[in-house]
Order: sequence, then structure tokens, then C-alpha cells
Amino acid sequence: MAKFQAELRSLAGGSLPHVDPEAACQLVVDTLSIPTWPQLPKRSFLENMYVQFSEGFPGVVVADNQLYVNREDDLDAGLERLYVAYLTDDVDFAAISPEYAAGLHRFLAWNMHRVPAVKGQVTGPLSWSLMVVDEKRAPIMEDDVLTEAISKHLRLKAAWMEREMHKLSSQTIILVDEPYLSSRDSDSMTVSRSQATLLLQEVFAGIEGLKGIHCCGLPDWSMILPAGGDILSLDAYDYPESLAEHAEAVDEFLKRGGMISWGIVPADDRALEENVESLVERFHAAIEILVLRGLHQDDLLAAALIMPSCGCGSLPLETAERVLTLTQELSNALRERHA
Repeated sequence: MAKFQAELRSLAGGSLPHVDPEAACQLVVDTLSIPTWPQLPKRSFLENMYVQFSEGFPGVVVADNQLYVNREDDLDAGLERLYVAYLTDDVDFAAISPEYAAGLHRFLAWNMHRVPAVKGQVTGPLSWSLMVVDEKRAPIMEDDVLTEAISKHLRLKAAWMEREMHKLSSQTIILVDEPYLSSRDSDSMTVSRSQATLLLQEVFAGIEGLKGIHCCGLPDWSMILPAGGDILSLDAYDYPESLAEHAEAVDEFLKRGGMISWGIVPADDRALEENVESLVERFHAAIEILVLRGLHQDDLLAAALIMPSCGCGSLPLETAERVLTLTQELSNALRERHA
């Protein structure tokens, strides 16, 4: 795993409610220890997390605020181009255009000053293939060829993004967003657990720097942990106990240099009722759950990152700003307390 000290630094999920890329980037740069490029779904449907990474995929149709793959089209030529790009590692094939990611492109042009890392995100292959449908409303996951293809498509997207982010910082973090990889939703997947792991690993293989998985809700960690990666990112506000039954595997993960990104700041209006001290207590309580399962507190603290529980794209602007500000204030308080 890459050598990077988490040290209770702050970062965030991708989405913000801004429509102005400049204002969104100013917020993440001014607020977070590890600036995160902002997805802006309220600016355009093209910045919806599934649409944003669909650009260039064979047969994809984006029209009337809908996204689907038309399998009645001749997809062979598009699939051939994708696989040639994949086999030749042609990451420019997967470039994300400003129309699909205005926040990313403004972020990439920002003059960063000595940040420890920059963070990006890519939608995961499991959630994408579950949520995106064909012309008959069947999930893409029911098509083995397209499910395999999307993992390679997203691998190239992540690799292109990482290359561009390296222009801002030598240390990059890319989290694969898998909102549907929860205990409830994973039961609806038509791929096996081993296949799911391979699809995740395919995307990871395109990322040379730090990489991990973020899952809002109650994750099915038995599917996530075998995929590898450097960072586990979870909603620790509502589900602080979610890692407890996998404590032994988490301990091994930490011993290999892994990190946990604790989404301990609620990404909703509850952030207006919380304060730094209340969240310090919640964070310590979440850590204690794993300590009682045999993990060492010092190891958990050294490997901890602090973030909101999920993205903030659907929130009022003021609430989103409060969430990010509170995240940084919490990070500062914990770093001072555990220096």
C-alpha cells in the first residue's frame, strides 16, 4: 500500500449543491485538508453520478433527463474501441469533458498550495450496472458483456482522472462510490460475490495511488474487503457498528497499511444540530466498538480520515457548507487531542 499518513485529516464525498464550479471549488479548497473535486448534480443532469461517468460508453443514450443503454444499436464497434483503449492503456479515450464535470475541470485548474493529497471519485461498476438500464428497462447487470465492459470503461475513467489530479499533488486518493453495495441492495445483484469482487478489482487496477470504496448506508463488507484497496469509507454516523463483525479482517487491513475514512459528520440537516464536541464523542464511541473487538485504539487513530457520511449534493447550500466546515473543525479538534 502507498505510504501516506492519514492523521485524522479531512476530506469529503463528491457531490455539492452548487451550480457555480468556482464557488464549489473555493469551498473545498478553503475548508478541507484534502480538497475533493466537486460533482455538481444541480448544475446539470450530466453531473448525476451515473451519467457523469457514462460518457463514451457503447450505446449510451442521455436524453430528457434519462440515461439508458440502447442494446438494439450495433454495439460491436463501440465495444471494440473500448477494448482497444483498455488493452493499450489509452486513458485519453476516457477523458471526462467539462460538460459532464465542470467542477472537476475548475478544480484541475486551481492553484493548490502544499496540500497533502487531492481526492476524486468514480461511480462503481456494481452500482452503475444496477442503476443504469437498457431500452427495455432491464438493468445492465443482466448483460454479462456490458457489465464486464463497464468495469473496463470505469477503470479508464479513473486512470484518466488520476493522471490529471497528479498535476495538483503527488498524492491522489480516488474512492469508488458504491451506494448500492449495501447489505440490502447486494441481494439484488445477479453477479456472484466473486464476480463482484473482480469487477471492483478491475477498476482498482487502473488506479496507481490510494484507492478505496465508499458506501453510504449499511455496507456488505464481506463483498468489499476482499477487493483490496487502501481505504474503507463508511457512514459512521448512522452505522458506527458496521465493521464490528469483520473486526479480524479490518485488523489485517490496518496492518497492511489500510485506512478508514469515518463519515462521522451527518450529511443532512442533523449537522445543524451537532457541534464539534458532540461529534468527538460519536467518533470515540465508534472507535471503541472496534477496540472492544480487539483492535488497538492507536492503530485506529493513526489510520483515520474524517469526512461527511455521504455526499451533500441534495442539501441546501448553507447546510452543505455547514457539513464541510464541521468536518474540518472536527478534524482539527481530533488532531489536537491526539497529537
